[in-house]
Amino acid sequence: MSDIVTPDLCDDHPEVEVVEPMFRNLGGRSAFGGEIVTVKCFEDNSVVKEQVGEPGHGKVMVVDGGGSLRIALLGDMLAEKAANNGWQGIIVYGCVRDVDIIGQTDLGVQALATNPRKSEKRGLGDLNVPVKFGGVVFQPGNYVYADNNGIIVSSKPLLD
Repeated sequence: MSDIVTPDLCDDHPEVEVVEPMFRNLGGRSAFGGEIVTVKCFEDNSVVKEQVGEPGHGKVMVVDGGGSLRIALLGDMLAEKAANNGWQGIIVYGCVRDVDIIGQTDLGVQALATNPRKSEKRGLGDLNVPVKFGGVVFQPGNYVYADNNGIIVSSKPLLD
């Protein structure tokens, strides 16, 4: 999906929602998009770990980590597993780690910041519930597109 240019998508589809600018583009794919799968968790990436092991073709995982900057919800091993299982990207409202390796992984990754501390695994978190951050509600089954310009959300696919 290298044809993703969010300014062009915004011009062609003025109905899209634009996420407030706060994310850093850290993955090996600078532009990515697809159907939204949501994970809501706080300082526990158990559900993220489960989901990267599932087929993710055409999908983007949107992780609502509550904006916590205290731990990372994604590292190099989970990013590699996600890429191997066909995920287009992962957006983390929180932190990631191992960014030098993530930057070489064929996966789009955007996050608020980096933190070297790993997440606890307590089995907590919700899958495919609406999550809200950056002024936008991410509904499972809707679509998200991201590049170096920002992140946009649409109720329908914008690209083939």
